[in-house]
Amino acid sequence: MRHLPEQSLFQIGQGSDIATMKYRTEKSTENNQYVIDFYSTFVPKSMRGKGVAEKLVRAGLTWAKEEGYTVTASCWYVEKFLHKKR
Repeated sequence: MRHLPEQSLFQIGQGSDIATMKYRTEKSTENNQYVIDFYSTFVPKSMRGKGVAEKLVRAGLTWAKEEGYTVTASCWYVEKFLHKKR
């Protein structure tokens, strides 16, 4: 698992295949807090069914919470995890 903040993504590599979860951050004009939007999760076919996407999401959400971000998700897969937490 690698977090590449300069590229705004988390990744897990397996050989030449790389699974990613991308995000974007912005400062809210309403309350002056930083908001993070996890907008894309991709897992290559060779890595699917092994819990890779879940690992990416859990790492990303943990990091965002530690950093104090308000979390949103345009990605349906990440949104699933946000609903589970409520």
